[in-house]
Amino acid sequence: MDSSSTRRQATRAKLYEAAVTLIAEQGFSATTVDEIAERAGVAKGTVYYNFKSKTELFEELLRHGVSLLTASLRAAAEETDERGGSRIDALDAMIRAGLVFIDRYPAFTQLYVAELWRTNRAWNSTLLVVRQEAVAVVEGVLREGVAAGELSEDIDVQLTAAALVGMVLVAALDWQAFQSERSLDDVHAALSRLLHGRVGGR
Repeated sequence: MDSSSTRRQATRAKLYEAAVTLIAEQGFSATTVDEIAERAGVAKGTVYYNFKSKTELFEELLRHGVSLLTASLRAAAEETDERGGSRIDALDAMIRAGLVFIDRYPAFTQLYVAELWRTNRAWNSTLLVVRQEAVAVVEGVLREGVAAGELSEDIDVQLTAAALVGMVLVAALDWQAFQSERSLDDVHAALSRLLHGRVGGR
């Protein structure tokens, strides 16, 4: 990769970080390109050099953020497989990876979850695509678990995958907003118990 590409990636990363923080704080409509440029420490023209509009910047922000989450989930599953772990172990590792991601990028997670509930945005189609990319990684592990006999053939793979991803997102946001005194290990342990079906006391 040449130096110009490296610089452009670094600039985009600063713009992503500035945009996600501002939009999470005050909303998309209230956030201006001037504010994003100022927060990122670049000229306003730099924003438009990298993105045609604020909307395009936000769409690319969603793609960038969810791609990082997807990569972390996939890496957790692959590392578990390399260690010879089960598919349940892989799902557990993916839960932890999701929590680590959310702990590292809380503003993006807050923004992403909020946007999932809105239906009148220009980027809804983009949001649906990137959401499915993340959920598909979990679906793949669930299907492998069913094929290996580790999981029941009766499970609804699509719904279960969506439920697992949703569980991590919502639990992590609740942790950060209302139970910040808890450690990541505490939250992971609680969700791990749910995954292993130990909530009922058996």
